[in-house]
Amino acid sequence: MPPVSSIKLILPPISPAAPGSLYEQIVTGLKRVISEGKLEPDSALPSFRQLAADLLVSVITVKRAYEELEREGIIYRRQGLGTFVAAQGQDRSREVKLAHARELLLTAAREAAESGLSPAEITQFFMETLNDYAS
Repeated sequence: MPPVSSIKLILPPISPAAPGSLYEQIVTGLKRVISEGKLEPDSALPSFRQLAADLLVSVITVKRAYEELEREGIIYRRQGLGTFVAAQGQDRSREVKLAHARELLLTAAREAAESGLSPAEITQFFMETLNDYAS
């Protein structure tokens, strides 16, 4: 049986000025903390109302974020008990993030090709960018 007490989440700041809708920012933040292993399987998440109050967003925004994470198999809900990280939540979150990263890389490769770079130049460009990220 999952624990019934929830933990205090530390998510990146949620802002209307940041890219993406508020619920997408919540989804992204939760995926990050789950994929990094900061939330163990069966960890209780804050209630809709609590997280909405913590993030200064509407309950509907949090509910929508939780529904998307549940649909992706990252979290699950137990009637009357709350919302929890799924046993495979870390793996599913990582898979979803890697699929998104792949989409972004494909978009970047297409943009680089459309700017006139050859495949070898695109590879070099990616390696230089990766080195910039690593340093």
